Amino acid sequence: MSKKAELLKLIPEQGILPLYFNKDKETSIGLLKALYSAGIRAVEYTNRGEAALENFKEMRKVVDSELQGMYLGIGTIKDGAMAQTFIDAGADYIICPGLVESVAEVADKHDMLWAPGCMTPSEIIRAETLGAKMIKLFPGNVLGPGFMSAIKELFPNLKFMPTGGVDLDRANIEGWFKAGVCAVGMGSKLVSKDVMENKKYDELIASTKSVLEIIKSIRA
Repeated sequence: MSKKAELLKLIPEQGILPLYFNKDKETSIGLLKALYSAGIRAVEYTNRGEAALENFKEMRKVVDSELQGMYLGIGTIKDGAMAQTFIDAGADYIICPGLVESVAEVADKHDMLWAPGCMTPSEIIRAETLGAKMIKLFPGNVLGPGFMSAIKELFPNLKFMPTGGVDLDRANIEGWFKAGVCAVGMGSKLVSKDVMENKKYDELIASTKSVLEIIKSIRA
């Protein structure tokens, strides 16, 4: 099975894609290890600061040496050149905040999973035409589960994942899964500023396990 196919299976199975950025390298690695020990096997590191690339390279080394089975993706990729830079640094998949055709081209050249951010049916149709298999509904809190319910039947071959404003509580998560998403992207609600600044790794492990349990029980 190709890496792309593995990720299209793994991310929906996991049901959540944690995402974060921290300018401190050690904190970035500490958060990654905490998520791994909570049972996470796919993480999105976001390209949101000058330190992102160097931190990502160090995280890649840690994944390869210590975190067996972990896939490290890169998010907030807005052009093809940046996509290529992070592919060279060892990215396993690419997430975009919008629909970026140059990223699609680079990802396809490497047979790599890329998930564009979309918020209209027209963008989703364009993404599907470009070969996208997974769509990031962004911003999720603006679109809401009602949007997902309304468009789901139009795109039977696509997987959807809302990102932005997805909460930790059961009602919010359940609303999204009942609407038909395959997973939820979780940033600051899960990997909060407090968790990062005070290195509350145990708290992150506990809240991640809680979300995984909620998703499991919703699906049961």
